[in-house]
Amino acid sequence: MRVVKEAEERRNEIIDAADELFGQKGFDGTSTNDILEKVGIARGTLYHHFKSKEDIMDALIERYSVRLLGTAQEIAADKSIPVVERIIRVVMALNLSGGSSMEIMEHIHKPQNALMHQKIEKVIINGVTPILTGIIHEGIQQGLFHTPYPYECMEMVVIYANTVFDEDMVQITSEERASRIQAFVFNVERLLGVKSGSLKDVMQMFGSG
Repeated sequence: MRVVKEAEERRNEIIDAADELFGQKGFDGTSTNDILEKVGIARGTLYHHFKSKEDIMDALIERYSVRLLGTAQEIAADKSIPVVERIIRVVMALNLSGGSSMEIMEHIHKPQNALMHQKIEKVIINGVTPILTGIIHEGIQQGLFHTPYPYECMEMVVIYANTVFDEDMVQITSEERASRIQAFVFNVERLLGVKSGSLKDVMQMFGSG
């Protein structure tokens, strides 16, 4: 007897299968036939929910985005956490240097998933920047930060951190990484107009990452 499932349930099954297959074979190495076989559905059913394999990937990335940004947004909204600590926790949650989303990052760093990597990078840059900017505005109101360009500062920070500290993008030794981190913190302090050494905890966060 043919099993008829709700559209949302079937859609999620397809995304789940693609998630597993992309992890095993990469996006490039996975065919729509692989997904059909994994889910056990006809081609027409798949195309009822998704126009193409890339459309499935976009849905998977949207799922990743919820996981990547959801926790960060919750942290950013928690006014009981001091501003600087919140910034550190947000960065860690977004996995700019490691963190709770490591599984996703390992997934997209495979060469066969280069397109996924590019799309996730876009999600992080466009999603992280406004989250951090909101915290910076709080810091400005509290007299902790002094910058007329909070969004632009955070955009620079996110792009640099997400590129230089991504081993797939920039190949650096442990010594070079340590030097980059020191320079990064040094310059972030100046971007935010805070006293030298004020963001020392950021150094520890990167070190533990």
